[in-house]
Amino acid sequence: MNLNDLLLGKQIDPKDVLVLRHRPREAQLLRAFPLICAERTDLFETYQRAQGDKLEKTMAGMVGRGHLASFISHGAGRALFIGLYKIDAAKPVTFDEFLAIPRNVELRSLGMESNRTRPLILWFDLRAEDFYPAWKGKLIVGWPPPDRTWYRRAHKNVVPVRAILEDSALDGAMPEWNSLDLTWAQLRVLPTKWRNRLSEWRAIYYIFDESDRKGYVGSAYGAENLLQRWLSYAATGHGGNRLLRMRDPANFHFSILERVSPDMDPESVIALETTWKKRLHTRSPGGLNDN
Repeated sequence: MNLNDLLLGKQIDPKDVLVLRHRPREAQLLRAFPLICAERTDLFETYQRAQGDKLEKTMAGMVGRGHLASFISHGAGRALFIGLYKIDAAKPVTFDEFLAIPRNVELRSLGMESNRTRPLILWFDLRAEDFYPAWKGKLIVGWPPPDRTWYRRAHKNVVPVRAILEDSALDGAMPEWNSLDLTWAQLRVLPTKWRNRLSEWRAIYYIFDESDRKGYVGSAYGAENLLQRWLSYAATGHGGNRLLRMRDPANFHFSILERVSPDMDPESVIALETTWKKRLHTRSPGGLNDN
């Protein structure tokens, strides 16, 4: 079985389909991309609504009849299915208008670079089709070589089905608490099931700034628990901490040093937090704690 078989089974002519395998070149956005696809479909769709010169011209010739079969990279020679989109319309926008689109602003805050230099960009209207929606994040296909070529004409290529997973690979099982290492971008698109786990945990946590390798130790307890504390960082970048305000949160990594019992009183949690500050030397000026 291959992708063209699936298209024909839904009465879609492969000649009218472009197959895309997205893999953002920006490291920060790349790490967050599977979670964006899982939790923020609006951002993923915005990401693919503008394209480079060559693909833009091809898509412009397919308006009203063409489709995008959208995948993301899933290792060398493989791609993971996200959805099928009809190319409904296109309109030119200036570069400044493109930058001002609210979801593009949000994507840039998650690491997307805006280095297009054309004075006018085609902004495509894409409509999600009812095409095996249960297989989103589960259908894995082989990607024809060369691996670096990220889009293909469906009818000119054989894109074989390699596997259909039981569970989505986009927001799979949450890592163990002592294996978590989340960037600020990932923190802002946490899957629902991960949020549910974090809402149950109280902990001593660590923020690492990779720009100068300094760290910050904090604690989450009481009504907030870890989820609410980390959501504060996701929203502001600094969570109200003075020394973090002066820094770029795009460089932050969030991890858990130690989970604490729900029954531990605040004084004991703060005392434990203090021991971690001493052991990791996170008090200013060597670190980012100011007390």
